[in-house]
Amino acid sequence: QVQLVESGGGLVQPGGSVRLSCAASGSIRTINNMNWYRQAPGEQREWVALITSEGSTNYKDSVKGRFTISRDNAKNMLYLQMNSLKPEDTAVYYCTLQLTPWGQVYWGQGTQVTVSS
Repeated sequence: QVQLVESGGGLVQPGGSVRLSCAASGSIRTINNMNWYRQAPGEQREWVALITSEGSTNYKDSVKGRFTISRDNAKNMLYLQMNSLKPEDTAVYYCTLQLTPWGQVYWGQGTQVTVSS
């Protein structure tokens, strides 16, 4: 089994920054793709960013240039640096991972980010 625990969320003012972390533990040898998703109140969950095992990244258009996804393979950690935050970034943020390209997607419990003055 694999467990994911997100941290780093909270209340931040518009234009501010926050760094989310996701710690993976359990039966892990190598990790394939890792992602961040988010779900705003009353909205469907949406994909935010991807990082592959080689370090290639991709982002939802609305966060490009503001968010940066990164990972530390030695520590089984995933990060999301969020800058120039907007109220519409308010959501619960979830990390996911796959151990293989075709394998099960594991989800964390989520961490709340609220952007408000």
